[in-house]
Amino acid sequence: MNERFVAKMRDKEVVHDTVVQADFISLWCDGHHSDRARRRAQTDGTALGIYKRKPPVLCAECEAHLAYAEQRRAFCPKEPKPFCAHCDTHCYRSAEREWQREMMRYSGPKSWRRGHAIDGIKHALGARRYRKQQAETTTSAAIAATAEPTPDQEETR
Repeated sequence: MNERFVAKMRDKEVVHDTVVQADFISLWCDGHHSDRARRRAQTDGTALGIYKRKPPVLCAECEAHLAYAEQRRAFCPKEPKPFCAHCDTHCYRSAEREWQREMMRYSGPKSWRRGHAIDGIKHALGARRYRKQQAETTTSAAIAATAEPTPDQEETR
């Protein structure tokens, strides 16, 4: 196990994000892979004990997705970490990013049953704040582009 990974997994926010991700993947696995053999996940995060006494029980495919997500979250270059959907740096491979997007669309609405209601509200407010910020940036850029030059600006031309 990488020392940098171990150091990042000591950060409470990274652990929280990873545990939420594991719960989401577990919801997906329960809903889509109930016919597959499942076991307690054996990932680097599990080995570090970040899931405490309740590591996720997943099929092999979902366990691989969780192991990949743990690595991506631990090595995210952004601090504070934005939502992946709003980030300009894409850490995930495109196929994995699409799988994560689909998994979150399925698991997000069901996550309140796993104790993530407050996380869902924070996520919705954060997404709303991001969209508002993007709209303001776009509007101000459009206004600046269409604004007529002032007499001082015309003199410098």
